[in-house]
Amino acid sequence: MLQLLRNGDVHAPEPLGRRHVLVGGGRVLWIGETEPGTPAAWPVETIDLDGRRLIPGLVDGHVHITGGGGEGGFASMVPPVPLSAFTRGGTTTVVGILGTDDTTRSTASLVAAARSLTAQGISAFCLTGGYHIPPVTLTGSVRGDIVHIDRIVGVGEIAVSDHRSSQPTLDEFLRVAGDAYVGGMLAGKAGVTHIHLGDGDRGLSLVTEAIRKSELPPRVFHPTHVNRQKALTEEAFGFVAGGSTIDVTAFPVADGEDAWSAAEAVERYFAAGLPPDRITVSSDAGGSVGPSDVGRPGALAETLAELIARGAPLAQVLPAFTANPADVFGLRDKGRIRTGAAADLVVLDGDGRVRDVMADGRWHVRNDCVKIHGTFEGRKGSE
Repeated sequence: MLQLLRNGDVHAPEPLGRRHVLVGGGRVLWIGETEPGTPAAWPVETIDLDGRRLIPGLVDGHVHITGGGGEGGFASMVPPVPLSAFTRGGTTTVVGILGTDDTTRSTASLVAAARSLTAQGISAFCLTGGYHIPPVTLTGSVRGDIVHIDRIVGVGEIAVSDHRSSQPTLDEFLRVAGDAYVGGMLAGKAGVTHIHLGDGDRGLSLVTEAIRKSELPPRVFHPTHVNRQKALTEEAFGFVAGGSTIDVTAFPVADGEDAWSAAEAVERYFAAGLPPDRITVSSDAGGSVGPSDVGRPGALAETLAELIARGAPLAQVLPAFTANPADVFGLRDKGRIRTGAAADLVVLDGDGRVRDVMADGRWHVRNDCVKIHGTFEGRKGSE
């Protein structure tokens, strides 16, 4: 059935004003100021948004879809993130990664988890490798994984400036990034190298040196967790000038901690007059963010709502949650509301919080109520 979403205040993510949006076959079919004249024989469900803001589904570029953690022993391994944890937070597209544990968790299981989430109704992609070099792969090489595996769009999260990394040399790091870049060229994918930044004093130095001493385009380097230290944030702001995109993590920040919350980091970024298309925000969902805390998918939408509450213009900050990560990871029909794009849509309430969520043309959340759950959510195991 076709669905006509009437009277939405559309942010695509650029503000379009009051529009009507026709959806069918999992795609946005039409956007206009006046209602389309569809034939009477066509079944059309009409939903009046009554002026509520309609935005693209959020794109989360850093998610431990198979679960993260494990750094405190096997009992600290975090379980996989269920489907509705994403959709209730407005996330309709995810990029799955491995973290520290690329030993008991594998690229094969990551690809399988991405395919599982896609089969359950959202769009899921992933990166080959994990923290360490040489990266764990499925085909035997980073380049082969990107070329031959449909779900894989890059490599990462490669750890630098971190005691848990493999302490890569410049040559080792460049070899991985070069393989990802060429794989992306051959497959028509992003070929991005997604980089975990730790607390070490070296900060972004290895990445900066890699750009300076190689022919690789700066756009393929995507460092994350840049807000984990205030000095690192400032270093990352300078890094943007070279043509790379930085990623802010929506993790909890305690009072007095030497870090910026995601909302504060985004505000500071725009206050510095930096390019609006060079910043993304991700959740680190499923990853360990402390001795007893785990990253949550809903942190992405909460950060967006916090920015709105602080008075940030939605048109300014929304791309960091939608179009920008879609561009970084080469997801061409995600992160925007436009004719022909995937019908991934989120309706916000008056406070800027997620009210309704559509993924690939199906309503997963309506009026704050989850309508579609993951295959095994809430089911008891056999005794």
